[in-house]
Amino acid sequence: MENQKVLDLVKELVKRLISQPQNPNPNTPNSQNPNSSRFNQSLSYAIRILSSRMTPSISSDEAAMAESIKRLLFSQGKSSDALSFSEIYSKFALKNGPGSINNKWAVLYLLRVVSEDRNLSKKQCNSLVSRGLPAISDIPSSGNYRGCSEKGVGCDGGVVMISKEPENSRDIAFREFVSLLREENEVSEEVLVRDVLYVCQGIDGSYVKFDKKVNGYVLSDLVTVPRATRVMVGKLCELGVLFRRVTGYISESMSRFPASDVGTVGQAFCAALQDELSDYYKLLAVLEVQAMGPIPLVSDTVISENYLSLRRLMIWFAEPVVKMKLMAVLVDSCKVLKGGAMAGAIHVHAQHGDPLVHEFMKCLLRRVCSPLFEMVRSWVLEGELEDIFSEFFVVGQPVKAESLWREGYRLHAGMLPSFISPSLAQSILRTGKSINFLRVCCEDRGWADAATEAAAAAGTTTGRGGLGYGETNALELLVAEASKRIDKHLLDVIYNRYKFKEHCQAIKRYLLLGQGDFVQYLMDIVGPELSEPANTISTFKLASLLETAIRSSNAQYENADVLDRLRVKMMPHNTGDRGWDVFSLDYDAGVPLNTFFTESVMTGYLRIFNFLWKLRRVEHALISAWKTMKPNCISSHTFIILQNAIKIKLLSTLRRCQVLWDEMNHFVSNFQYYIMFEVLEVSWSNFSNEMEAAKDLDELLAAHEKYLHSIVEKSLLGEKSQSLHETLFVLFDLIMRFRSLADRLYEGIYELQTRSSVSENKTKLSRQLSSKSEGRKALTQQAFKFLSTMSQELDDVGKKYSSLLTGFISQLPIQQHIDLKFLLFRLDFTEFYTQSRQGT
Repeated sequence: MENQKVLDLVKELVKRLISQPQNPNPNTPNSQNPNSSRFNQSLSYAIRILSSRMTPSISSDEAAMAESIKRLLFSQGKSSDALSFSEIYSKFALKNGPGSINNKWAVLYLLRVVSEDRNLSKKQCNSLVSRGLPAISDIPSSGNYRGCSEKGVGCDGGVVMISKEPENSRDIAFREFVSLLREENEVSEEVLVRDVLYVCQGIDGSYVKFDKKVNGYVLSDLVTVPRATRVMVGKLCELGVLFRRVTGYISESMSRFPASDVGTVGQAFCAALQDELSDYYKLLAVLEVQAMGPIPLVSDTVISENYLSLRRLMIWFAEPVVKMKLMAVLVDSCKVLKGGAMAGAIHVHAQHGDPLVHEFMKCLLRRVCSPLFEMVRSWVLEGELEDIFSEFFVVGQPVKAESLWREGYRLHAGMLPSFISPSLAQSILRTGKSINFLRVCCEDRGWADAATEAAAAAGTTTGRGGLGYGETNALELLVAEASKRIDKHLLDVIYNRYKFKEHCQAIKRYLLLGQGDFVQYLMDIVGPELSEPANTISTFKLASLLETAIRSSNAQYENADVLDRLRVKMMPHNTGDRGWDVFSLDYDAGVPLNTFFTESVMTGYLRIFNFLWKLRRVEHALISAWKTMKPNCISSHTFIILQNAIKIKLLSTLRRCQVLWDEMNHFVSNFQYYIMFEVLEVSWSNFSNEMEAAKDLDELLAAHEKYLHSIVEKSLLGEKSQSLHETLFVLFDLIMRFRSLADRLYEGIYELQTRSSVSENKTKLSRQLSSKSEGRKALTQQAFKFLSTMSQELDDVGKKYSSLLTGFISQLPIQQHIDLKFLLFRLDFTEFYTQSRQGT
């Protein structure tokens, strides 16, 4: 039903198009008759056109087409017709529902085309082809459509009538197009294609040459070609510019190899680029073969597809251009880089979302990073630093055995690639250092078995080629397994073979004066020798005294290896120094223990020894003073001949001396308790716990340094406790001065006691009373003067000591270490010094 309706509409349209004029020729048959041959031929022609796939070259926009018709009417001066059309179109557009036209745009387009054909037929009747649907003229039975003229075009009743185009019109049009192309193109496309292929190999063509001003290949301005062809050639020649940059870098780098600024990673990069260029050369070879065939014209029948045009080159070069651009960018980024820095710079460009770029970069990096991963494998499993061009992120330098661990190897941050994290790099560094430390310092070969076990646990081998780019997880697993096993083996060697813990205990007993009987006996026997000027003391004599102290105390049961390392050391001295000021003990750790007990570490131990030695000397001095001051040493009945005032002065001076000794002894005893227990023992306990928890040599070194630092800071030897340290040593000097005063006091009293006894015996034999009176008077005056002088000096020492001690105690609460608060509590547990300070 629907098809019949469409057919009826087409018949009506054809009938209207071939309608006769108002006064037709009576001899002409009626063409509107449905049974006439002309009507049937016209209907068939219309149906064939409507059934074809011919479509307009413009978009089907209904509103735009209506607006175009209105503008056309306005341009022709038909304003009223334009307004009428606008009103009719508004009604036409609103007409929807049953019986309405769905394809309204086609109707408008048909009307527009028919109108244009009528106008064109009025202006140019000899036109061969109209732009719209042609009007159909009389169709003779012969089948050749002819109009009202010999040329096949006629005008009849306002309807344009065209004849059928000649059968060879298509060939004629193509020949005209070819001749037009030849006029516009001075150079054939085959020649341009050949030049482009030359350019893509870095070779100048006949018409396309390299221009240094623009730094690229350009088509000569003297050659006449269409602008589109020139633009296309310029885009294709970009590949040649990129090719020159890549090949230039490869040539320059390989000409400088084996220079240190190229290295093995740079060589691998050049080899990878060269492999990519090999595939590129193969593509060019295929294209050159295709370029030998002629490019068929539009009118030619294509016999073979093996021809190459500029447009086909654009398709062929799509992927090579992407790769060449990427290689050119990499070349520019890596010009001044080498080793790990170059691998890291290339890795940055691999973070790309394009699968083609990502896969290309992955293959390239696998080649480039091969030398780098081989260095990592050799370092982690063999401890060998195979880096003759300084490309690895681990750098070694020649040092002494004692400095091998601390200074022998370090990380070079500039050579650390971005795909290796800093923590992983530290593990790699430490693992290789452990192997070298075992091999050089410990003379141990057990690390080889540990490395083999680590490789087996990580699922790789100890041979070359076991690691590569993109296998970061495998690398981390290998480093973790190797580090765990080799570090454990190293600590076992340090603890069991070289007795690290036993040596630390020996230093604590002898250099930190923890062996009490040894220290006391040593101080007793070296005291007289150390009281002499420093420049007169013999080191050999002190060494023999040290040996005597060892054999006379429990130190004789110490391990012989430990005792052999203990020796006397005399520090540099100045004029006026005594032996007490320069005497010290030293401990020769030897290799590999000198990695822990370095020169700087032993200097710290020496500072602590000197401090503790002075503290013990002060304690020894107070004990010696007490032996002098002990009761019943002075017989008061021998001073019967002295006056009461002298007796009172004597008792006052002795009491002042005793009180001052008690005060000093209280301070020294509590301070020594703080040092020996709150400082040394607590620090040693913490160090022992950290020593057991250490998993590698770095942690053990850090624990030992923390142990030494804790003792230095808590003993008031640190920089932050400098003022307390100075005050403390002044207090020690005052105590030593007090000891001298006490010795002088009791020596003077003994002398007066002796003279008093002699004077009394003489008076018994003498009969002259005047001589007896004069002797008593002289002795009384001398005793009073001596006691007054000693009392004054004791008062001076007491005042200075009290002032300094009060200031020392007042500074303890503001110190950072909490342990110093325990010292404050012990020294001032009755708040005597706090109240006295507040009172003043």
